[in-house]
Amino acid sequence: MLRFAVTVFAVMTSSTCQKYGCLEGDTHKLKPSPEPNMHECTLYSKSSCCYADFTEQLAHSPVIKVKNSYWNRCGQLSKSCEDFTKKIECFYRCSPHAARWIHPKYAAGIRSVPLCQSFCDDWYEACKDDSICAHNWLTDWEWDESGKNHCKTKCIPYSEMYTNGTDMCQNMWGESFKVSKSSCLCLQMNKKDMMAIKYLLSESSEESSSSSSSSSEEHACQKKLLKFEKLKGEEGEQTR
Repeated sequence: MLRFAVTVFAVMTSSTCQKYGCLEGDTHKLKPSPEPNMHECTLYSKSSCCYADFTEQLAHSPVIKVKNSYWNRCGQLSKSCEDFTKKIECFYRCSPHAARWIHPKYAAGIRSVPLCQSFCDDWYEACKDDSICAHNWLTDWEWDESGKNHCKTKCIPYSEMYTNGTDMCQNMWGESFKVSKSSCLCLQMNKKDMMAIKYLLSESSEESSSSSSSSSEEHACQKKLLKFEKLKGEEGEQTR
């Protein structure tokens, strides 16, 4: 499960790959393409970096393992916690935009993907009563000769392993994610991400938040988000 940080060679990746290609993980395509028959991760079906057959592993609940990485070393995840874990797995494996945040030393890894605070808080709330034994899921497992993961320490509740949603998001997957200061220029692993991605992929980034250009990106994103939510609300009214 996202085991890229300890299994790949250090590689510098070209800017062309970052913009148009996929990460270089063991399940990734070279370039994204449509996958209309996905079993899970359908958010990325129109342009996917994973093949549809990979998503079969995520299509049934409870998920026991993905590749050789077991999700149930401390018992089965609750359905709500499992759903969030699937969102993270789908983003890493299938998102055509994940390579925008490619790790500078690992062509199969990501670094500092901006997650919305609300997403992290909801994820923490969903998992806080589940149990876990690895603080960093990339490095804190014991891996056997067949590549299967095992606990090094005893299982404890998520609420004891992590202080809050921010702590969890910024540590559970090492350097992979960060909590964004923006409420719009960030990812929630849902359809709203398409608006955020548009602005995150522009030359102006959140990292230069003090600049006027970044402020304008934030403002434009917020306007688009309000329009999107209004349209969804109207659609909901019409279907009642």
